[in-house]
Amino acid sequence: MDFAFSDEQDELRQAVRAVLDAECSPAALRAFEVADPVGRAEQARNRWAVVAELGASALVVPEAAGGLGLGDVDLVGVLEEAGRACLPEPLLETAGLAAPTLAALLPDRAAAAALAALVEDDATFAVGGMDVTAAGIVSPTEVTADGTLRTPRVVGARDAAILLLACRDAESGWQLHAVPAASCTGRPTPALSSSRDLSTVHWPLDAETLLAYGVAAEAAVALLADRAAAGTAALLIGLADRMVAMAAAYAKERHQFGKPIGSFQAVKHLLADARVALEFARPATYRAAWSLATAQPTLSHDASMAKAMASDAVDLAARTALQVHGAIGYTWECDLHFFLKRAWALSRSWGDAATHRRLVLAQARGRR
Repeated sequence: MDFAFSDEQDELRQAVRAVLDAECSPAALRAFEVADPVGRAEQARNRWAVVAELGASALVVPEAAGGLGLGDVDLVGVLEEAGRACLPEPLLETAGLAAPTLAALLPDRAAAAALAALVEDDATFAVGGMDVTAAGIVSPTEVTADGTLRTPRVVGARDAAILLLACRDAESGWQLHAVPAASCTGRPTPALSSSRDLSTVHWPLDAETLLAYGVAAEAAVALLADRAAAGTAALLIGLADRMVAMAAAYAKERHQFGKPIGSFQAVKHLLADARVALEFARPATYRAAWSLATAQPTLSHDASMAKAMASDAVDLAARTALQVHGAIGYTWECDLHFFLKRAWALSRSWGDAATHRRLVLAQARGRR
């Protein structure tokens, strides 16, 4: 059996890398972080327009709905490249979470309208209302004194046209809503990286925005969590690959005792260990993407394995890259800090490595 990507998938990945190398360079990331809100919004719109022109945002949307009609195995390489470039825009939330969820719920009027906004207007989506814990998926959404719902840590809300939000109560169980941004109010939530868009969102509970409730919503939320774990793993292996490459390049340039520090055995071993962890996490991430594409019964297990291994790999890559760079790695002037911050944030998003290892253990016990 051939487990390699197809020529078309490799070409798509290379095209995305070429575009992101031009549009999302470290210089562009630096300009984005120091820009005022107006300038930042303009940069984000321009960069997202280029990404959408490639078709990345609607990659897994069916052709009948105006998308490319590709699958999660095609998307995983694109997400990996987005991680490698440290792309600030919510590509995972839009293309990997919201788009396939809405496509699966297309008969619903709210889902059809939201999907049309993505395809026709190159809109971005925000996703929130679900946290992954060792006990399973919980909802952090709360009812406020004025009757609206409050959801913390919503990713991508700053410039999103539609917010995919979940809530849960004891009576009706899970609900999943596609809420127009105009109906929401939000404030930024402090984030490790200033280019990472986190918000606390207040939104009204409205039957017009309801996508699913009860058992259907519970299934949709569970699939969203698996998609989020697998997609975040892809972002993380892209980040890890970039940091290992940056550390190796710096080890060739930096001289000590008249030699490149990369010639010293201790540095070689650090880089080799980081590379080994990355190469073990990569196939687990690809397996999770394949399980998504083919609806495997082991999907939750595969997604948790991918997230746990990718989180461990990116943590080791970050520590190794920082050690190789020395004190300069902490500074604003060093490009490494963009990737370090994003790695530390994403490794804990949608459940950290320890959480997903516990979920894998619980799944294994449940099969006995």
